[in-house]
Order: sequence, then structure tokens, then C-alpha cells
Amino acid sequence: MGLEFRVVPSDTSELLQDHLTAQELARINAFRKARTVAIQFPDALVLGADTLVYFDAMLFGKPESLEQAHQMLEQLQGRTHHVVTAICLFHLQSHRRTVFADTTAVTFRALDAAAIRCYLARVNPLDKAGAYAIQEEGDSIVERMSGSYSNVVGLPVERLSAELKAWG
Repeated sequence: MGLEFRVVPSDTSELLQDHLTAQELARINAFRKARTVAIQFPDALVLGADTLVYFDAMLFGKPESLEQAHQMLEQLQGRTHHVVTAICLFHLQSHRRTVFADTTAVTFRALDAAAIRCYLARVNPLDKAGAYAIQEEGDSIVERMSGSYSNVVGLPVERLSAELKAWG
């Protein structure tokens, strides 16, 4: 997109609560991350993002162990799930913010235990919602996708570009 930016990790913990939808949680987490960084840089336009995977009412955040990652992939195999990424644009000094989200449907191939183990041996799943990264060996587990590829990676650049233009 030709933008100059600086990456400033937020130390904000991500919420994962069952009584909220994936879209609600992603929006809240994106806002909390952006606000934390905006306090440090009040005159900067800050972008906070959060990505969650969900299937029916089940939310899949980042797995805490390889065993949990294996369980997540086992639950998602052969099924269509959704990936939601929420973004918060926040400019503290002008008291301006906008929060939006994009959702993509992803269908996994049928995966047996050996295929899941093979995938986990090639990709570190512990920092990835749903225990996978479409950009890392994704063709071995993903059958098809409907929506934004960059959204599944974690930043829906098409939507972000439109929102930044609207921001001015």
C-alpha cells in the first residue's frame, strides 16, 4: 500500500470469552490493542488488529500447546469455518477511531492424524488463530476459500485500503 509504518507490539492480553461472538471479540481485542499503543503515541494513527477462527459457535484462538493445536485442526478438518479479522484505526489526539471487521470462509481438506502431525511438524501453530497459517503450507490443508486471502493471513488489505481512504 506504500505506507510508512512502525510495528509496536501491544502487551494487551487477548480476550476469549464464549458469550461473545467471534466478530465481537475480534473488534474488542483490536480496539484494546490499538488503544494501548495509541496511549504511547497519541499523535500517530494506530492500527490494532485481531484475528479469530470460528466454526458454528466454537471459537479457536491461538493454541497453548501442540496437543491443543492438533485438536483444533482435527475439529476443523473436512469442514468450512470462518476467519474474522477486526481492525481498529485509532488517533488519540483527535479522539477519532473506527473499528471494522472482514470475514472469510475457509474449507479444510479431510485430514487424518498423520496429515495433521505432518503439517504441525512444518508450521509453528502456537501464534496462529485456529492453529494454522494459510500462507505457510496452507495448500496442504486448505481445499478452498471464499473471501479475502489477506484477511485469513491476518490483515484484510483490500478493506483496510478502502477504510484508510475514507479516513482521509
